[in-house]
Amino acid sequence: MRIALYTLGCKVNQYETQAMEQELTAQGHELVAFEEPADAYIINTCSVTTVSDKKSRQMIRRAKKMNPHAIVAACGCYAQTHTDEVAALGIDLVGGTGQRMEFLRQLLAAAEEKRQRVLVDDALRRREFEVLPAGGQMSRTRAMLKVEDGCRNFCSYCIIPFARGPVRSLPVAEAVRQTEQLAAEGYREVVLTGIEISSWGQDLSGEQSLVDLLEAVSEAAGDMRLRLGSLEPRTITEDFCRRAARLKNLCPHFHLSLQSGCDETLRRMNRRYDAARYLESVALLRAYFSGVAVTTDLITGFPGETEEEFEKTLAFLRRCAFAQIHVFPYSIRPGTRAAAMEQVPKSVKEARAARAGQVAAELHEKYLRSCMGQIFPVLFEQAGEDGCFVGHAPNYMEVAAAGENLHNCLRSVRVTGVDGSILKGEILP
Repeated sequence: MRIALYTLGCKVNQYETQAMEQELTAQGHELVAFEEPADAYIINTCSVTTVSDKKSRQMIRRAKKMNPHAIVAACGCYAQTHTDEVAALGIDLVGGTGQRMEFLRQLLAAAEEKRQRVLVDDALRRREFEVLPAGGQMSRTRAMLKVEDGCRNFCSYCIIPFARGPVRSLPVAEAVRQTEQLAAEGYREVVLTGIEISSWGQDLSGEQSLVDLLEAVSEAAGDMRLRLGSLEPRTITEDFCRRAARLKNLCPHFHLSLQSGCDETLRRMNRRYDAARYLESVALLRAYFSGVAVTTDLITGFPGETEEEFEKTLAFLRRCAFAQIHVFPYSIRPGTRAAAMEQVPKSVKEARAARAGQVAAELHEKYLRSCMGQIFPVLFEQAGEDGCFVGHAPNYMEVAAAGENLHNCLRSVRVTGVDGSILKGEILP
């Protein structure tokens, strides 16, 4: 069959899509772009915001419209938490966030027997980590390795623990095996990802933490660069930094989830840290890693957020001097505690998002300017404009330089300028 896949949401969803791509290719199916005619369409959905829900429904409807005779299937977080809504769209197969290989078997069965199938379990009852093949989506130079699934934090605004279930960890031995395989396949960078990778090891026997996994994977990676996904501030301790800083292939880029820089707001969010602890984490990273890029996420207009609280957050952003900030207006998630709190008007949420976005842009530009004149090993990924190739420096900043046929090549680049959000540079001989 000709099969098209579309992914919404986070790196975990991207990882799970590429795992399905690998399996379908191994079975002899042809993968095509989502815009092309296909016999089956798979939409890997997201439910982190109401906008994500809307986009998931739109892509399902688009698939049905492109080929009314094709098999249309949905999986992922929105399909897990809103199963009835997705089924009501009249698709052939509804899956959730688990049982991905069974989901594909059911897809093929649905192609032969046209009746709706629903394959969604109770995520909160899951206890085993579902091992899927690591790798990268088509034409990617970076591979993703999912080492953790689930979350037990239950932040008051978040639906994901209900979509993903409790913490489950990939054992060290399997992580090492898959990393060695990725290196043998020619990938130049591996990204450790998960729903909440700071919790890796909590469900395993013995006292194991993320830095233990990191050391083992780093050794297995060899010359491959190693990059971490999003972390909780509590992960960043003196011991973590001391051990992580010894790993020569670890990229100095740390995405520390913030959400708010105001303690009162953080308490309503049920976050497990305060502003002082977060700032301590940032200081530790800068003490141990030269030229480190600290990036974050921010929610504006959380229920009960006053103008004073928001101003505290803006001041905190500047104090942390983030390299990059992703800003999101608060989105109501039915079934969460925050949904029942006193809501901030939509116009206020959006206005605050715009103001925070301005601060984010200022800080991003300042960080990019600080890279001027520096030399970075850049992993080039794709052709850009004006005869340039574009890739990422270890700090995850995009870099463009003149050159041809540089896909999956690592080159030393001196930064000579800034063009919007991209560093411009010249490849050194």
